[in-house]
Amino acid sequence: MTIACSSNRTEKSIPDRAKAGDITLKPCFFKTKTGRFKAESGTLIVSESWRKGPSRLISLPVIWVHSISDKPLEPIFYLAGGPGQTNMKFKPPDDLLSNHDFVMVGYRGVDGSTKLDCPEVNRAIKGKGRDLLSDPSLINLSTAYCECATRLQSEGVNLNAYSILDVIHDMETARTALGYDRINLLSQSYGTRIAQIYAYQQPTIIHRSVMVGVNPPGRFVWEPETIDRQIEYYNHLWSQDSVSRSRTLDLNQTLRDVLQNMPNHWLFFPIDKGKVKLIAFALLYHRNTAAQVFDTFIAAEKGDPSGLALMTLAYNFMFPKMITWGDLAAKAISADYDSTRNYAKEMDPSNSILGSPFSKLLWRLADWPTESIPEEYRKVQNSSVQTLLLSGSIDFSTPAEYATNQLLPQLENGKQVILKEMGHTHDLWNVQRPATVLLVTSFFDSGIADDSLFTYTPMDFHVSLSFPLIIKIGIVFLLLVILGIMFLIRTIFRRIKGLKVKNSV
Repeated sequence: MTIACSSNRTEKSIPDRAKAGDITLKPCFFKTKTGRFKAESGTLIVSESWRKGPSRLISLPVIWVHSISDKPLEPIFYLAGGPGQTNMKFKPPDDLLSNHDFVMVGYRGVDGSTKLDCPEVNRAIKGKGRDLLSDPSLINLSTAYCECATRLQSEGVNLNAYSILDVIHDMETARTALGYDRINLLSQSYGTRIAQIYAYQQPTIIHRSVMVGVNPPGRFVWEPETIDRQIEYYNHLWSQDSVSRSRTLDLNQTLRDVLQNMPNHWLFFPIDKGKVKLIAFALLYHRNTAAQVFDTFIAAEKGDPSGLALMTLAYNFMFPKMITWGDLAAKAISADYDSTRNYAKEMDPSNSILGSPFSKLLWRLADWPTESIPEEYRKVQNSSVQTLLLSGSIDFSTPAEYATNQLLPQLENGKQVILKEMGHTHDLWNVQRPATVLLVTSFFDSGIADDSLFTYTPMDFHVSLSFPLIIKIGIVFLLLVILGIMFLIRTIFRRIKGLKVKNSV
């Protein structure tokens, strides 16, 4: 009986007599959101270092989903976002599998036998003191990164072997092992950077490339000026909505006032300004969660900071283990670190609304011991590969303007589709999913990007279940649980007491 494909990470042990390029696959079935397809899953063996000289071997998981066509077109290799996140969880639209095989190869450093996991950073990134982004807290984080790097090196990990270029080597090894001459690339966010360099290195092998939420060179750094412009864009949309305008006339000023006068706690729940900033920035990636941010700040301005306490709690529970921090360091530092910049100062200018909290946090990892990739891959190059760029006009993670101004002019056969009032990848795939599926499928099938199904979807600032309400419901539920436990204990003791009296009689 054929079993479901497993996206679990590979075993740490390498088979005896294994060599780079070996691939072991077993039949399985792959479940998409709406269908079930024949597939194979298994393990790919690669060299940890592709440079000259001896190198140990590592293993990576592979899922190979077969098209329903007898004569499929070029296969699609998937490149997920991150860095520091898995490449094995995507569910391709069924339409893509009509004419194309679909391949996912695990990211080294995250999915394979060697994971650049940093429990030291997991602990330190919870913060020190009352402000995550304070100097003592960030210095503590930097120390944790150094400790993690030292430990990994002592375990035999070559930290220079986990760059974007090494990921591309893995993809090429998988392509050869699977017997493909040419492939397509479907990439998202950080994965689009891999796709760009892949196309520069292998222009005759990459047939077509679709990039969703485009990250050009240098853009692992989120700039405060760009974030402020995006918040201002939201402020403009807000001013055109009469219901929203009745809540506050100036969204920008509300954000500034709350951030400047943020309390340290609500009831017995702490409020950490740095953590609120980090969660706010992450939630601004997508339109529905952006509305939650604005609603929470307006409530705080009116005297109810409970939603800020929930954001602090959310950071503590979600953020530390959300990313494989060593992999993030390896990819970001080797690709975009600029030693001439003072990130601590530049990412938090005094006149900025929000600053750039994730950049301020991220670039404390500058001491991570890894080499920069060659300069030619740290900048945009000309490319003749057929390329489709899909962007949201209000994407805080990968702003559309970067792709428009930096990347598109260098694409001989490039096209960009910008969706108004859309954010990062989740919005681009899901707000008008049939339209996005048609766009991507038509481009891979024919080279023509059919965007005819897209319609304008105005921003909706309405929040049905606000953060302040969520935390209060949680408190009520917790109190009910405590009262229920106390009632149960009291009942048990009464029964025990009753039995003792009965027995004594």
